[in-house]
Amino acid sequence: MKAYALILFSTFSISLSAQNDQSLQDQYRLSIQQISEKITIDGDLSESIWDETDVATDFWICYPVDEKKVDERIQTEVRMAFDDQFIYLGVICHGNDEYVIQTLKRDTDLEKGDGFGVVIDPVNEKTNGFAFGVSPVGVQTEVLITGRTGRRSERGPRGVNPAWDNKWFSEVKNYSDKWTIEIAIPFKSLRFKDDISKWGINFFRYDAQSNSVHTWSPVPIEFWEMDLGYTGSLAWQKIPRKIKSNISVIPYVLGSTARDFEIEPSGSENYFQAGVDGKVALTSSLNFDFTINPNFSQVEVDEQVTNLTLFDIRLPERRLFFLENSDIFEDFGIPPMRPFFSRKIGLDDNGNAIPILYGARLSGNANSKLRIGLMNLQTLKTDEFLAQNYTSFAFHQQVLSRSIIKGYFHNRSAFGSPVEDYNRNAGMEFQYRSTDGRTLVFGGGGKSFSPGISSQEYFYNLGAGYDNKNISVYTNFSGVGTNYIADMGFIQGQEYYDASRDTTIRVGYHHWYTSLSYTFYPDNPNINSHVIGGRYILDVDTGFTQLNSDAEIYYKLNHSNTSKLQFSYNHGIVNLLFPFSFIGDEPLSAGIYQNDLGEISYNTDERKRFILKAELLYGNFYGGTRAKYLIGIKYRAQPWGNFSINFEQNDLWFPEPYGNERLILLSPRVEINFSKALFWTTFLQYNTQADNFNINSRLQWRFLPMSDVYLVYTDNYAVEFWGPKNRALVLKINYWLNL
Repeated sequence: MKAYALILFSTFSISLSAQNDQSLQDQYRLSIQQISEKITIDGDLSESIWDETDVATDFWICYPVDEKKVDERIQTEVRMAFDDQFIYLGVICHGNDEYVIQTLKRDTDLEKGDGFGVVIDPVNEKTNGFAFGVSPVGVQTEVLITGRTGRRSERGPRGVNPAWDNKWFSEVKNYSDKWTIEIAIPFKSLRFKDDISKWGINFFRYDAQSNSVHTWSPVPIEFWEMDLGYTGSLAWQKIPRKIKSNISVIPYVLGSTARDFEIEPSGSENYFQAGVDGKVALTSSLNFDFTINPNFSQVEVDEQVTNLTLFDIRLPERRLFFLENSDIFEDFGIPPMRPFFSRKIGLDDNGNAIPILYGARLSGNANSKLRIGLMNLQTLKTDEFLAQNYTSFAFHQQVLSRSIIKGYFHNRSAFGSPVEDYNRNAGMEFQYRSTDGRTLVFGGGGKSFSPGISSQEYFYNLGAGYDNKNISVYTNFSGVGTNYIADMGFIQGQEYYDASRDTTIRVGYHHWYTSLSYTFYPDNPNINSHVIGGRYILDVDTGFTQLNSDAEIYYKLNHSNTSKLQFSYNHGIVNLLFPFSFIGDEPLSAGIYQNDLGEISYNTDERKRFILKAELLYGNFYGGTRAKYLIGIKYRAQPWGNFSINFEQNDLWFPEPYGNERLILLSPRVEINFSKALFWTTFLQYNTQADNFNINSRLQWRFLPMSDVYLVYTDNYAVEFWGPKNRALVLKINYWLNL
């Protein structure tokens, strides 16, 4: 602990000096002027205003190198203006007309092809913002951004929510040596204060031919182009006024027919449902969202995984109501230990929907430095579950430059229970981040409250991290008491399953995680970087008896053509507290097991029409042997179609009498985009571990901006003894109405 405290103190001392870094906003400043001329959003920058505004150009490369200007041949020019309703952007992306387009579907990953985007931080406090992006064929994407996007890695940026949707307008025109864009973003789509004359802003460009990322205000190579700590400034000639009326109502109607073959007698049930979602801007930076009788049947099914751990795996939230400003509620703890996880509301442990009567949420900026979130939802009583009320409150108060004091309170209360049934959680955290984003120090604690429990209810976490161009180091130390219960949270590793008694036992534990990596950037046109690193995890129970340890070393080779090669070796020691089975036969005996696994993986050039990924893992596993084979093939019929299939096989061999098993996960996906408004996606999943074959086919027609018709077909079959489980056909129509 003394050594750990010394690390924290040293890191904090380094970060204090970083606070003196000169702000990029003094060097990269773009004026935006009010206009009376009407701008037609057609991609043609013919309006005279585009010849009179300031120009943001001379972009920098931020990946695969930095500190280097973009070649003039592929430079970008951005101009901005505004009127009473919209912020306008006029953009010229110089280059040739050979683009990489992944799809015509909205909210695509622009970074896998060509694209342009703008990052906007309206309160200019580097804590949260927005990004709007467009591809060369006019496909839109928008995301919410927090101040914790983290270090650039293959996993993508943290603190970015691509599921957020809002209404804005853009058009693109293509030429032989450039493509031009016009964008109109309604002030209604943003959350801002009308007393701030300078916003944070940056522009980014993806150029697939050179596999490079460009930004106007330079961003170091180790950070993502959307990092809010490296924005320039947008200086308002006249501060934009609040929009007096900013109310959006999204009613829906739904009809469905479903059949459950596991219920006798089985027959089809027809169902009609109607409900409404809404957004009300109480102030220009504080939003009230509500939902009455919601239905999320249009949301794509969860992507299944083969789980060969002792615990449940966290799956992502996809329901729209929970997404905007979700970081206010969820950004506490560390990834394996979250006091709040929205999927615990309105979903059972298998991801099946529990009817929600209503939901209401207040979130956003109370002032330029304080973000708040207040949420209340009520679920309905079913045959399996009591009616539940969920309330959550959280706040983030900014201090210093990019640091935050934050706290939370969560409450779940059951209705109709013969005994007292509730669970409450409260806690606070402090997160220090240096101005340049390279240094992070955090710590906090919490407590749960449940009937009849008065001890071992604690939760704590503390840690530190540092990143620069070459070095990335991070460590955290966290823990939960045996009786810490987070019914609205996700605490991985606390509940152990005892196969011999068919019961779950709660265990308190302390968790230590440390990672270190070094990145080389060779002077080689064919290689972007070499990464050498490792990580170590240690878990002990509250009596400091070791539960498990896990040590890994790895090497990654990133080619300039986007292909990747990775080697890793993992050594783990597991104290299996209770008998457990991975394959359903005789459970493994409790005891100490040593697992040694080697893995190699390769991904080909993502810009090509055919894309291949392959992975091989082999080693000893809980006294037996595990071999994993994975291969994925994707064909991109630019820009209208994506066809892919992923095959994963895990062979497990255990000594007698524990058995052997071959687990197969097969996942074909077909995505056809008939236009930028009509999409058809079919996703099949054959999973022998879950004994399930799933078909999910979804046709979406966006007949107006943010207004859709969905036709969704789902079907589930048992794999081992082939036969249908359940199927449903749903037609849903929603309409976005601005009042």
